[in-house]
Amino acid sequence: MKPLSAFPLAARRSVRGVFADIDDTLTTAGSLTAAAYGAMERLHEARLKVVPITGRPAGWCDHIARMWPVDGVIGENGAFYFRYDRARRIMRRHFVDDSAARAGHRERLGAIGAEILRAVPGAAIAADQLYRETDLAIDYCEDVPRLPDPAVERIVEIMQSRGLTAKVSSIHVNGWFGDYDKLAMTKTLLRVCDGIDLDRELERYVFIGDSPNDAPMFAYFPHAVGVANVRKFAGRLAHEPAYVTAAASGAGFCELVDSLLAAR
Repeated sequence: MKPLSAFPLAARRSVRGVFADIDDTLTTAGSLTAAAYGAMERLHEARLKVVPITGRPAGWCDHIARMWPVDGVIGENGAFYFRYDRARRIMRRHFVDDSAARAGHRERLGAIGAEILRAVPGAAIAADQLYRETDLAIDYCEDVPRLPDPAVERIVEIMQSRGLTAKVSSIHVNGWFGDYDKLAMTKTLLRVCDGIDLDRELERYVFIGDSPNDAPMFAYFPHAVGVANVRKFAGRLAHEPAYVTAAASGAGFCELVDSLLAAR
């Protein structure tokens, strides 16, 4: 991973949008700072697209799409996008699975969650599970003492043995039925809402993240950026970002925004 200063000026000047993970990328120690929120607002005011891409639940994403200075949000690791039309006051929601399929999956996920809690002492159902539409989130360090790596790996193993796709974020292990991911829904949002073929416009967009579940985005975007805390996952990333900021978490996001806007 190269330092952010190696991101070429001409490439930074051509950027038209930023996709950003939320936990430990936009947020710092579990909170969204004024500086990070202000950085999103500065991007929005400069007419760069801003789209948070997160493992967080649908209930949170409805709020984010409505209240934050963003052009949409992708949630539950790519299960859906929400986009709010402020002029018409209409929320546009697009899910991979229909409502009947989601309801059936939730019942099965509940049983798998109970099995994980029995098998992995110290793990917990994530506090935001109530607001989820599509996946199971197991807390391994957000509201519980951090579990050791073998315990996290055991959670992943159980999920996979029950037919789930499992991804580790900086705070949760998320599991869901299906093979969708953040990248697929990112492409869908741009194609459906903006008529943009991301494969053709790839050089004009940046992704910034911090953890293993961001690996498909790191692999796809030539200008992918990791905030400094991505280094704690060294050896566990299937793909690394091209660049890494000097600062961690929200301050690292602000560092990227300053770099992009200075180039303009």
